[in-house]
Amino acid sequence: LAQMVESGGGSVQAGGSLSLSCSASSYAYSSYCMGWFRQFPGKEREGVASICGQQITNYANSVKARFTISKDPGNRTVDLNMASLAPEDTAIYYCAAARGRASEFQPPSTTLDASRYTIWGQGTQVTVSS
Repeated sequence: LAQMVESGGGSVQAGGSLSLSCSASSYAYSSYCMGWFRQFPGKEREGVASICGQQITNYANSVKARFTISKDPGNRTVDLNMASLAPEDTAIYYCAAARGRASEFQPPSTTLDASRYTIWGQGTQVTVSS
């Protein structure tokens, strides 16, 4: 069972950038999809970005053209680079690993479905001020 640990959270002014990183303790999920999720107070956890293999990515409409997800080949690290941040991006951000490969997610949008992910980090707070 892999352990996921997020880092890089903090406070930033609107329009700024922030990079998050997730460190995984295992290579066992190297072929599985990885993702970043976020949770607003009182809201359900929602998908932000996912990456399967080395090339297949998916993004929530709210972060397209602003956020970029990437990872190393062995799924040891999964990064989320965030730009043009706005107050509505303020949330706790979680990284996660799914027990499935890209071909097992149909339609592709389900790579952003939190219920498909089984290994979760503890989360890191991102706060964007106006």
